[in-house]
This record gives sequence, C-alpha cells and structure tokens, in this order.
Amino acid sequence: MSDLTRVIELFQLPFMQRALMGGVLTGLMGGLLGSFTILRQLSFFSDALGHSALLGISLGLLLGMNPSSVLLPFSVLFALGVTYLLERTRLWTDALLNIVYSSSLAIGVILLTFVGQYKGGINSILFGDILAVRQGDLIVSTVLLGVCVGFVGLTLRSQILLTLHEPLAIASGIAASAHRTAFIMLLALVVGVSIKAIGVLLISAFVVIPACAARMLSRTFARYVMLSAVLGALGAVLGMVLSALLNLPSGPAIVTMQLAIFLVAIVLPRAKLSTV
Repeated sequence: MSDLTRVIELFQLPFMQRALMGGVLTGLMGGLLGSFTILRQLSFFSDALGHSALLGISLGLLLGMNPSSVLLPFSVLFALGVTYLLERTRLWTDALLNIVYSSSLAIGVILLTFVGQYKGGINSILFGDILAVRQGDLIVSTVLLGVCVGFVGLTLRSQILLTLHEPLAIASGIAASAHRTAFIMLLALVVGVSIKAIGVLLISAFVVIPACAARMLSRTFARYVMLSAVLGALGAVLGMVLSALLNLPSGPAIVTMQLAIFLVAIVLPRAKLSTV
C-alpha cells in the first residue's frame, strides 16, 4: 500500500504528469503506424531508423545544437535516403538496412567520443528517459499525433489496399509511391519524437509489439488499427507505473509491459483478420 501511495504522489508532480502524457501520445502514434508497419514488413526499417537516430543526436551535439531540434529533420532525410537506396539498388532489403543501421550506429558512437560532456548521458540515449520530456515535446507530439490520425483517417481505404494487395492498389489508380513516401516520413517523425522516451535500442519493439498483439485480437482491419494504438498507449502507461514502482528506466519498463500485453494476447483466442 505504501508503494502505491508513493506512485500516486509521484504522478501528482508536474514532470511525472508530462512524462505520462508523453508516454500516451507516443504510444498512440507508435501503435497507429505500427499496425501498418508490420503488415508491410517494415519492422526492420523502423529498427534502422531507431539506430540511425544516434547518428543524428551525435551530429547535433557535435555542432553544439539541441539534439531534439536536429533529430526530426535528420530522421526524415535519413528515411528518404534509405527509401531512395532501396528503390535504386538491387540488394535485398534486409541486407541494405543492416548495412545502413550498423554503419550509422558505428559512426554515431565514434562522434559521441568527441563530445566528452555528454558521455554520462549515453544510457538515456540508448534506453530512453521519459522524465526528460518537456512541454515543447508534448506540443510536437500532439501535433504529430493529429497529423498521423488525419493521414490514416483520410487515406484508410488506400492504406488498407496498399498494405494487403499493392499490385491491385496500383491497378486501381492509387499513387503507391506517394503514399509510401508519406507513410515513411510519418514513421520517421514518430520514431524521432519517441527516441527521447524509449531510446534508440528499443524503439523498434515499441512500434512493433503493440501492433503484433492487436493483430492477434482483431477481426477487422479498422479495429486492428485502433486497438494497436490503444495497446501502444496502455503499454506506455503501465510501463510508467512499473518504472515508478521499481525505480526502473522508462524505456525498458514500457517495452516490458508491452511484451506482457503481447503474451496475454497469445493465450487469448486468435482472431482472423479481414478487411470488413
């Protein structure tokens, strides 16, 4: 009971309330886009984006700039660059992404060695620190969530067709390349915004796990998308509570609770997804 009281008191503090709100916003965005990410087999792409974020953070620190202000444009440019390489080369997708994210991570770590005053914060980069979320981060996350919801809502039928049968979508006149580019840019922004709370090593799991759990519990595509977003937010809230109870780092705690939700979904009756 004393631990519960302590957690309640903690969440009455402004910085904990900001952290909780930040977790909900990023969880909703991660789950929403994650629902399409796993069906389009882009899970490794989100992993590459997460690992490359270390390079963006390192560049920002080396240039004496706020890493958060550098990370979002860097993520978008990086995602567009990778998309270009995927379309222009004949390499297998997983091989090219492995080269990109491994080399980005290596270069980022090398650059960090030249930023001596930030070495003590490497754990927050790798595993996240949701308590570092500021009011400005919440505003950016709220706007980005609105953009994500608007994009998915306005193009839902096209997104469903592109996800389930891209050749048919192209034959129906849907601009597949434009939709793909817009989605990848949004995914890059969501990854960039979520890095501060989740960390570069765990961001892929943060995007993928809620969607996988929702996939096993949903019978329609629309419900699958909504449930994925809800489970993303629920995992973030439960992870925050676990973090506060046991004094754990926020990123690992959130992903652990998302894993627990996924394991519960496994034992529940499996639903057959349809487009109805």
